[in-house]
Amino acid sequence: MEESRLPETHEILKNTVREFVSRKVAPVAAAMDENDEFPVDLFREMGKMGLLGITIPEEFGGSGMDYLAQAIVTEEIAYESASLALSYAAHSNLCLDNLYRNGSREIREKFVPKLCSGEWIGSLAMTEPGSGSDALAMKSHAVKENGRYYLDGSKTLITNAPYSDLFLTYARTDDGHSAFAVLATDPGFSRGNKFSKMGMRGSPTGTIFFDRIELDHSRILGKIGDGKHIMLSGLNSERIILAFLFIGVARKALDTALKYSMERKQSGRHLYEFQLIEEKLAYMYVRYRTSRLISQDALAKVEADPLDSLSAASAVLHASESAEYIAREAIQIHGGYGYVKDFGVERLLRDAILGQIGGGTTEIRKHLISTALVKSYKRDGVIPE
Repeated sequence: MEESRLPETHEILKNTVREFVSRKVAPVAAAMDENDEFPVDLFREMGKMGLLGITIPEEFGGSGMDYLAQAIVTEEIAYESASLALSYAAHSNLCLDNLYRNGSREIREKFVPKLCSGEWIGSLAMTEPGSGSDALAMKSHAVKENGRYYLDGSKTLITNAPYSDLFLTYARTDDGHSAFAVLATDPGFSRGNKFSKMGMRGSPTGTIFFDRIELDHSRILGKIGDGKHIMLSGLNSERIILAFLFIGVARKALDTALKYSMERKQSGRHLYEFQLIEEKLAYMYVRYRTSRLISQDALAKVEADPLDSLSAASAVLHASESAEYIAREAIQIHGGYGYVKDFGVERLLRDAILGQIGGGTTEIRKHLISTALVKSYKRDGVIPE
């Protein structure tokens, strides 16, 4: 996060995380990708540093900070390892932050501290084999019998699933959609194989199954039927955090390309002296900088109004598309070396591609932006700022 007007506490956080990432994450990032290994010990160390529960009050084991702090941590990790940043965001934002905001006092006291410390790893369980972007079309269902709920179904493409201890799970109920805290130790829970992915390797992704899992009222988030509201209230903060993840990828790609253009010579001239390379660097910087500005603006708006999908979708749309563009141009500037794994540039592109698929596809984001834009214009008669 590069912002001259960061509050002092956030500036200290940024520097602390940047030093940690340089010292601990950078040396293992390539191996994580090559071997598709998730660094459990490193993840737990992040818990000890207070990073996993960054938005959670200190009373429950967190650091008591805000979404700006979470965005800073996500970007700084993503600069060296988008994979680790993705697992971090899935745990810290999608699961833990939602669990705290919507959970009962019992859920907060029983589960939240373990997730903050890193003793437990968390996941958001929403996507199913037949429903991705249309999350409300899910088939997993919980039936009430004798005062308890029995959960059946499956979820797929779930970040952290092969390692997670707790899953914030959405399912159909008689009153619509509801959210539950499901544990990996619950009888009837099982996991499928881990997926081998094109990018974001080292961030484990898998399928989970529910076979008549028994859940009492203490496992319900909010009230039965509140699932849609809980889902929507968390989606926009998720989009903003993902935007900053891809800003981290874009910054790394631009940084790497700029350094290479100043070191490499062709026909006696540095690459940056060629007009076509100048054009690439210029557009890469503009896309990177506008991604940061639109995301910072959206972060402030979503903190004021969690249902501001226009701002959130706009930020993640621009940041994810820009990260892919910048990473692709970084490869082109490196030429043949950009295609070689040892240089680490091609990993940036493979990781960046997920930005237009995960957390709602680019097509869904465009739909959200257009719908919200038309609605706002009909109401106010002006383009929203």
